[in-house]
Formats: sequence, structure tokens, C-alpha cells
Amino acid sequence: MLAHLFTSFKKINLANRITLFRVGIILPILILLHFPSKFTTFLACLCFAIAAVSDFFDGYIARKTGQVTTLGKFLDPLADKLLICTVLISLSSLGWISSWIVNIIVARELAVTGLRAVAIEYGIVLAADIYGKWKTGFQIAAIIPLILHYPYFEVPVHETGMILLYIALFFTVISGVNYFMSFYKELEKGN
Repeated sequence: MLAHLFTSFKKINLANRITLFRVGIILPILILLHFPSKFTTFLACLCFAIAAVSDFFDGYIARKTGQVTTLGKFLDPLADKLLICTVLISLSSLGWISSWIVNIIVARELAVTGLRAVAIEYGIVLAADIYGKWKTGFQIAAIIPLILHYPYFEVPVHETGMILLYIALFFTVISGVNYFMSFYKELEKGN
């Protein structure tokens, strides 16, 4: 069985391997955050930053080399959501961010994912919009200092992360509403 799994992994293209790496790096991040100290949060932040950068490279490689696959289209957004949501939940469990913020972000991710599945049944493709891109960018920008948490060189990194998280929350709500409005408009066109 292990040999079959290894053989199957060898058949996965480079872009999808990078995406799977992003899913795999979640566990070390969570373990490091489970034992918070200035050292472990720095390592967790480094892992998160590598994962965030890998998101750019998997898409770039897939498009540049013609390796865009159905598996990649499924895995890439799933990896992003798993990474962001699990880290936010961990930060909330540490008491470093309010759970209501995490609840809104996770609820939006689940709602939009469900909406996209329903839209496919109607033949509607809901592509990522500018608000969704801003949401993701601000979420990543917020999570990096929030993971660091402890002040570095007297810079209040946690407070900086909170400001960025509130901006991310704004774009999270706006983009979620925009997805539902876009679906409704497309549905109305079809009737």
C-alpha cells in the first residue's frame, strides 16, 4: 500500500506537489503554536510565510508549464482555506485573537465554497474577484505578525497584526457578499 501511495505521488505534477506541501506544512505550524515562545512562534511564522509564498509558485508553475489540472483547481483553494483557517483557529485558542473574528472568516470560507458547488450545478463559474484577492492578501499580512505575537525590537507586532486582521475582516465580508450577489445575478440571467 505504501508503495502504491509513493507511485501515485510520483505521478503528481510539480505544481500540485507544491500545493500538497502547503497542506503538509500546516501540522508543523500547529505543533509550534501549541508550545508558544518567541522561538517557536518565529519558526511557525517562517513556515507560514514559506507556505504563503508557495501559493504563488504553484499557480505560476502550473500556468507557465501547462500543468493546470482539475486536481490542482480543487487542491489549491482547499490548501489556502485549510492553512488560513487552522492557523486562525489556533491563534484564537491561544487567546491572541477574538473567536468572533475567526468565526466570521471561517463561516465566509465555508459559505463561499458551498455556493461555488451549488453554482457549478447551475453551470455558473464564480471566479475569484478583486475583493477576494485583497481578502487573502490582508489575511496573510495579518497572520504573519499575529503568529509572531511577541514584540520584536520594541515593535508591537501583535497590534500591527490586529489592525491588518480588521482590514482583512472587512474584505472577507465584502467579498463574501459579492460572491452571493454575483451568483444571484447569474441565476437571474438564466431564468
